[in-house]
Amino acid sequence: MRIMGPEAKPNSTALTEFILLGLVETGKLESVLFVLFLFAYLVTVGGNLSILAAILMEPKLHSPMYFFLGNLSVLDVGCITVTVPPMLGRLVSHKHTISYHACLSQLFFFHFLAGVDCFLLTAMAYDRFLAICQPLTYSTRMSQTVQRTLVVVSWACAFTNALTHTVAISTLNFCGPKEVNHFYCDLPQLFQLSCSSTQLNELLLFGLGILMAGAPVVLILTSYVHVAAAVLRIRSAEGRKKAFSTCGSHLTVVCLFYGTGIFNYMRLGSEEASDKDKGVGIFNTVINPMLNPLIYSLRNSDVQATLRRVFVGRRSLI
Repeated sequence: MRIMGPEAKPNSTALTEFILLGLVETGKLESVLFVLFLFAYLVTVGGNLSILAAILMEPKLHSPMYFFLGNLSVLDVGCITVTVPPMLGRLVSHKHTISYHACLSQLFFFHFLAGVDCFLLTAMAYDRFLAICQPLTYSTRMSQTVQRTLVVVSWACAFTNALTHTVAISTLNFCGPKEVNHFYCDLPQLFQLSCSSTQLNELLLFGLGILMAGAPVVLILTSYVHVAAAVLRIRSAEGRKKAFSTCGSHLTVVCLFYGTGIFNYMRLGSEEASDKDKGVGIFNTVINPMLNPLIYSLRNSDVQATLRRVFVGRRSLI
């Protein structure tokens, strides 16, 4: 937490750009990094768009669970697109600068999309709770109106959170140094470069982090406690297996997403950026979006069957 005394006044010259130090220091490794991240980007976009195509084309998948999964696929494509293509461009051009306004724009869209993820994963847990614990009222309590309302509220809350952080950080003074120890613009790293007090900003990040992560985690855990109790009462072994399979995919994604997010944003007063932050950043922006379609498709026979039918069928027509 950076607290400036009255003697530590910022210079009158404000920064107009930052330098993103990236993941490696040697030029030889940049070409390897470019190939790896380009491959990860293509796999992520291809995998998530395949899931989305399967959901749109298969009437059997027109259910609330897959409606939320389709939205999650769109978010995953957005999250990785906000960070990876700009990084690839810098690796090709060997130009590591980013303008002040571009940096804030990247920060806004990353927190906006990641924030929607927080609420959408909670909505998916609520959907599983209703489907397994209250199946008789499921169709009415998870109607299309309810689904759309949950998604709209998720986007609205995430937008408010991202806008709040962006406006708050725009009030800080940046007068040097300008080296961001990361491969994209994010709040903890920018806090360290400010020459004005970041105390309120860090308290805001911590407080909103509790609302954006803590409250959803409590709701998700509560939902799955009830789900686990209901599943254990199912007499059929096949029924228990199917229920745990659909819930297991979602829980895996929740653990990966919230585990890395809490580590990155709930450390009040941390001063030094480290390679651990870059590793967590790779998990948040690359690994998680790339793994999500694999997790949901590998553990879901309906999605697997649809993907085989869509792609194998199309290949046979050619």
